[in-house]
Amino acid sequence: MSEIWGHMPDGSAVHRITLTGGGLTAHLLTYGAVLQDLRLAGHDAPLVLGFPEFAPYLTHSPYFGATAGRFANRIRDGHLEIDGQSYQLDRNFIGKHTLHGGADSMGKCLWEIAEEAADSATLQITLPDGHMGFPGTLTARVTFTLLEGGVLDIHMEAETDQTTLCSLAHHSYFTLDDAETISDHRLQIAAEAYLPVDAELIPTGEQADVGATRFDFRKAAPVAQAHPVDHNFCLSAQRQALRAVAVLKSAASGVTMRCLTTEPGLQVYDGENINIAQPGLDGRVMGAYAGLAMEPQVWPDAHHHEDFPQAVLRPAERYHQQTQFVFSKGQR
Repeated sequence: MSEIWGHMPDGSAVHRITLTGGGLTAHLLTYGAVLQDLRLAGHDAPLVLGFPEFAPYLTHSPYFGATAGRFANRIRDGHLEIDGQSYQLDRNFIGKHTLHGGADSMGKCLWEIAEEAADSATLQITLPDGHMGFPGTLTARVTFTLLEGGVLDIHMEAETDQTTLCSLAHHSYFTLDDAETISDHRLQIAAEAYLPVDAELIPTGEQADVGATRFDFRKAAPVAQAHPVDHNFCLSAQRQALRAVAVLKSAASGVTMRCLTTEPGLQVYDGENINIAQPGLDGRVMGAYAGLAMEPQVWPDAHHHEDFPQAVLRPAERYHQQTQFVFSKGQR
């Protein structure tokens, strides 16, 4: 079921879609393919950060629930070279680098509803050649489905008419209880290495062992162990079949979230810089560490590092990602 929920600055209608199934209720927006709200039966508090009305998404949202792309995360200097051709991308991060596809990325644009059912919806967008400096007309589709067992299943697909980059990411900030921070949530990640970054959050190129560092979540540990964290955890050298990669749990609520994905990387951001006066869902205060972003994706700035998993998409190929967030309370 969809309804008009707000309007873009040019007057275009923004629709909100309600999905129910598998013990979950989700609300999606055609703006940015945003997951605006997510609830688990038997747990009163929202599972994600978001706003109760549309207007703050245009002015205050740090990609709450958005579909980030056409390249999620950062590209150093906003510069690409593909097949001998140079491209200058929109530099929307500290005026130097590209973040999540540029200032007018797909996470901030209107999508169309391609399909809609009680427990599933597909949103679609076409970005023109040259959009934010990227080559190629890119058509992307994201399907959200609520499956039995508390599963939020997200399928992402894309195709292009010219060689380009494509790495999409779901960018919800998760919170599994009603505390003001996620610092006491316990996190486990199946990663032996992470990517160190410089002062501007650009990967240095090193793949560092998590052992004896604050990024060692091979065994469950409080998120606070890593504060502050905005780093890629290296899950694999390439895209794989869907497999479990991380677990987040709140002892206070008994809610557990398992993350499964096909992707080679998991960007983890603890929300250190969240500082929003606007109240969130259910009046939630959204300050530092209010939610944890766990974003399956290709490794950041991959194009500048030959030994990283790559995000080049050619016309004969189809981009495909599957990610699942599985929620339960008390059983596991």
